[in-house]
Amino acid sequence: MISFYDDTTPPCNATALRKATRRISQIYDEALQACGLKTTQRTILRHVDQLQSPTMTLLAEVLVLDKTALSHNIKPLIRDGYLALTPAEEDKRLKRVTLTEKGRAKLEESHLIWTELQKRFENALTPEQHQALLSLLELVASDEFGTKIRP
Repeated sequence: MISFYDDTTPPCNATALRKATRRISQIYDEALQACGLKTTQRTILRHVDQLQSPTMTLLAEVLVLDKTALSHNIKPLIRDGYLALTPAEEDKRLKRVTLTEKGRAKLEESHLIWTELQKRFENALTPEQHQALLSLLELVASDEFGTKIRP
């Protein structure tokens, strides 16, 4: 990989994280193409399933997205019949995101591909590196970390 940094120029943390994210997203997207999903779409389907029909607000918070970005990302999933938006029973102003049967089938279809990618990723690192990476990523994605570095 080409590096544009020398000994006098420190690397940009945001750029380094974005480059790593783009690389992994490209690899996962290429593999998930076989089932017609992108990494972001599979992630949304999985979280909707795990959170059992979350509100848009909760889903956006868990995915560390603003509601506008989440709305943009779920439109194709709603269009394709994988997700449905319904008013929340406790407050009709809130929308719940629900995984449809078609969405559940698509998530299951993607599971084998995702599992294989996870194994390859983990095997490319030592167990210690993998655990350290996950711990650091969780820390960097946390609200507390964001609070510490925001101006």
